[in-house]
Amino acid sequence: MDAVSIGQLTPGPVFTTATFLGYLLGGVPAALVATAGIFLPSFVLVAALEPLVSPIRRSPWAGAALDGVTLAALGLMAGVTVDLGRAAITDPLTALVAVVALGVVLRWRPNPVWLVLAGAVIGIAHTPA
Repeated sequence: MDAVSIGQLTPGPVFTTATFLGYLLGGVPAALVATAGIFLPSFVLVAALEPLVSPIRRSPWAGAALDGVTLAALGLMAGVTVDLGRAAITDPLTALVAVVALGVVLRWRPNPVWLVLAGAVIGIAHTPA
C-alpha cells in the first residue's frame, strides 16, 4: 500500500512504484535498474509496433481482437481496484474517505497529490497518540 501511495504522487504510478520498491530492496542502483526494467520493454515494443498498428486497426478481425484486449485490460484494472479497496477500506472512516475521494475525483479531477495529502492528514489526525 505504501508503494501504491507513493506511486500516486506523480504521473506514471507503476513506474514510480517500481522505482520505490527497487530503492527499498537495493538503494539507488536497484531503483535505476527497476525503473529501466519496467520502462524499456514497453517503450521498445511500442516503438517497434507503432508502424503496424494503423493497418491492424483497420482490419475487422484484428481490430475486434484489439478491442477485446483493451476490455480485458480494463477488467484486470477493475479487479486490482477491488482488491486494493478490500485491503485499504477497513473501517467506516476509510470507507467515508474513499467515497468522498471518489466524489471529488469524479467532480473536479484534482491532482492526485492533493487526495494523497488529504488522506495522510486524515489518517494522522485519526491515529491515537
